[in-house]
Amino acid sequence: QVQLVESGGGLVQAGGSLILSCAASGTIFSFNSMSWYRQAPGKQRELVATITSVGSTTYSDSVKARFTISKDNAKNTAYLQMNSLKPEDTAVYYCNLMKPGGKTTYWGQGTQVTVSS
Repeated sequence: QVQLVESGGGLVQAGGSLILSCAASGTIFSFNSMSWYRQAPGKQRELVATITSVGSTTYSDSVKARFTISKDNAKNTAYLQMNSLKPEDTAVYYCNLMKPGGKTTYWGQGTQVTVSS
């Protein structure tokens, strides 16, 4: 059974930084793609960043150059370093794991990030 546990959310002032962590269990971590999504109140969940099994990364335009996704296969953990945070980054952030083949995904429970102006 794959489980994902996010941590690191909180309240930060605009311009500040946070780092989110997603610890995975129940799978061979290095084989999977990991993504971070976010969902703000009243909005659809949106893809923020992805890192593939070989370490290639992609970002949404809204976070490019501010956020960095990474992973540590030895620790079965993915990270999202968020810098220069803006109030519009306020959302619940979710970790997503995608198995090879792209048909099976798992979600974490989410962690709240609130950026005050």
